Amino acid sequence: MDQIENSQVLMARQPIFDRNQKVIAYELLYRTEDAQGHALFANSEATSEVILNAYTSISDAGEVKRVPAFINLTRDILVEQRLPEVSKKYIVLEILENIEPDEEVVSAVQKLHSEGYRIAMDDFVYAPKYDGLLKLAHIVKIDIDALSMDEVRQQVNELKRHKVTLLAEKIETHEQLESCIELGFKLFQGHFLSKPKVVKGKKIQGSQVALMQLIQELQSTKATPERLEELIIRDPALTYKLLRIVNSAGYSLVRQVESIAEAIVLLGLEQVKKWATLIAMSSNQDKPEELSRSLLIRGRMCEEVARAAKLTNHGSYFMAGMMSGLHAMLDIERETMLEQVPLGDDIKEAVSLGQGPIGQVLRNVVNYENGDWDLLPSDLDGNIYDKAYRTSLEWTQESMQAMYE
Repeated sequence: MDQIENSQVLMARQPIFDRNQKVIAYELLYRTEDAQGHALFANSEATSEVILNAYTSISDAGEVKRVPAFINLTRDILVEQRLPEVSKKYIVLEILENIEPDEEVVSAVQKLHSEGYRIAMDDFVYAPKYDGLLKLAHIVKIDIDALSMDEVRQQVNELKRHKVTLLAEKIETHEQLESCIELGFKLFQGHFLSKPKVVKGKKIQGSQVALMQLIQELQSTKATPERLEELIIRDPALTYKLLRIVNSAGYSLVRQVESIAEAIVLLGLEQVKKWATLIAMSSNQDKPEELSRSLLIRGRMCEEVARAAKLTNHGSYFMAGMMSGLHAMLDIERETMLEQVPLGDDIKEAVSLGQGPIGQVLRNVVNYENGDWDLLPSDLDGNIYDKAYRTSLEWTQESMQAMYE
């Protein structure tokens, strides 16, 4: 583990969904000091396994499971066959679009295919020169943002004679998702989950208002266990879930907690704030679980970065990370949400404008999540962000699992 903790590898993950918006894999996005990306695979077999496990384990409806990792290959890694010795069940190898499909490359892919690796073609646009690789590929990824929908349809028609699964990447809207489903795509990737369906004049629903009032009260420095209990017991589901969490094995209490006020005293306001927000998000069952997961990771990562950088008021960083995407849960515009949910000005400015110390950390965390390495400051401490991201993945997995205990 020391190798991982001290590494300068920046790595994040982007989910890949099926038609039911269930996560079936993650693409690993990484940057190293070596522009060729060799460092990720230069570690021992054990370290490679630890890295993959950390980034591909998730809690899905309370069940911990691993999903495959899509890993980009450079030409050097591909031809020289410098791959980690890990289970082929959990790896899909992506052939990048800038790799020329010459005889050496086709031969290398043929060897990997014969060894049982799954092969994906990245950012694919058909040309006859790729026929040799298409015979070996299992998945073809098409960048729908780079093509018109007519061009996407042409690509789909061209690939029908090949036995490949189609993956639409860089989907930004729900409409694009539906169009790609109609065209026959089976897998989907992109930021479309962060785009709410805007309904003009929509207000937050009654049950959501109660939860927002609770979150607002948790922001107050004058909040008391009694006042919080008064708000929580208005929602029986929230009361039940909070008590179940406190009494779960994760807290190893010597006795059962019987009142919300008692639970608040034992947990502390910061913990109650996090759990209440998690429950508020999880109560929206028509949203993919990945949206809750990604916002939890973002909130915790903001908090971890603030803590490591010795910034004050860590809880505000957590709330800013969570609130930055909560509008998608509520199906309203971000500004509308911020108007209806009173928060501190520093959190509002961070979420809406990216301003202030909180806004700066939030921007960095979002760019890190998306693998937009070029948008990160040149003096960014990669170790802090790498460790914060990994800690956030682990915490989120445990938190979502506890919801179902």
